[in-house]
Amino acid sequence: MSVEIKTEPLTPEAFAAFGDVLDASGAPDKMINAGLCGRHHDRAALDFGPQGRAGISIFNAQPRSFPYPLNLMERHPEGSQAFLPMTASPFLVIVAEDNNGKPGVPRAFLTQPLQGINFHRGTWHGVLTPLEAPGIFAVVDRIGATPNLEEVYLDPEYVVTLG
Repeated sequence: MSVEIKTEPLTPEAFAAFGDVLDASGAPDKMINAGLCGRHHDRAALDFGPQGRAGISIFNAQPRSFPYPLNLMERHPEGSQAFLPMTASPFLVIVAEDNNGKPGVPRAFLTQPLQGINFHRGTWHGVLTPLEAPGIFAVVDRIGATPNLEEVYLDPEYVVTLG
């Protein structure tokens, strides 16, 4: 038995409890480089904890499709994690509030072109879920010697459908 959840648009307001929306659409905050480059300034609250440092990795995830079975969520208690797509394709972002150390009822967001996300430290989230190939992302997250991953398998699983 599974529980259905529908996607919703990714907006800064709807996502605020879970992290930051990194959006390059619209007018830039300021122009730099002799007026030839628009800067969308300081869009995420990056957090790498007291024993961590920032690292940039490249992820290449296999694309998924709808209906999407959601049976695993994870969180990173020691630092934030930002996903910056290296294509203009949409991807699925799944998050949940904490419910006594476990994920609560998930919410599923569908990105638009030019959007990335930054999960706040400790936010329950689904795995990287591109919807088209290639699923290449630059990921800015915590590098450190202390453990920074908690995983929970969901039973019953959820099924994410297009909203």
